[in-house]
Amino acid sequence: MTRVYPVFLLLDGAPVLVVGGGAVAAAKLDGLLTAGARPTVVAPAISAGCRRDGVTVVERPFCEEDLDGVRFVIAAATPEVNRAVAAAAADRNLFVNAVDDLASASAFLGGVVRRGDVTVAISTGGTAPALAGLLREALDAALPEELDAWVEIARAYRARWKQSETPIALRRAHLLDALVAARNAAAREGEPS
Repeated sequence: MTRVYPVFLLLDGAPVLVVGGGAVAAAKLDGLLTAGARPTVVAPAISAGCRRDGVTVVERPFCEEDLDGVRFVIAAATPEVNRAVAAAAADRNLFVNAVDDLASASAFLGGVVRRGDVTVAISTGGTAPALAGLLREALDAALPEELDAWVEIARAYRARWKQSETPIALRRAHLLDALVAARNAAAREGEPS
């Protein structure tokens, strides 16, 4: 069993290295750009899918200096290159997501559902990515459409609770009551007059 510690990274403006220039590397760029990262793609051959606004492209083989100043690394190359990236990154205490290369990975990307400020991620510790994808689809279908509105309600209540010093133990029950009330009010508004 692979034991992992789930974490969400704040990469807004952060330099991220993607080693590999094919379709898999291009697919990883979507999430990085959505998070506001500044990705650099390094590979001897780089596909059109990796050449886009906000992405720096370096067309040559990976070298250890490519890791200078980066915050996170994605290795989406051959197993040999992924191993070299992982070894060099480990020397610098950098986490590496090595795509389809469990032995070279120190970080796993999960199946992700995003609704406004809500992000839900599912991981199988890198051992069953197809299952993570299926679980992501199931969660996406099960989560309420108004989830982003719920965040706004929670944000407003949190500010009040901090000001009134409401104990944390009471906050969830109060929030649940507020969300149920909001859902009931929305349902009443949707009823024909």
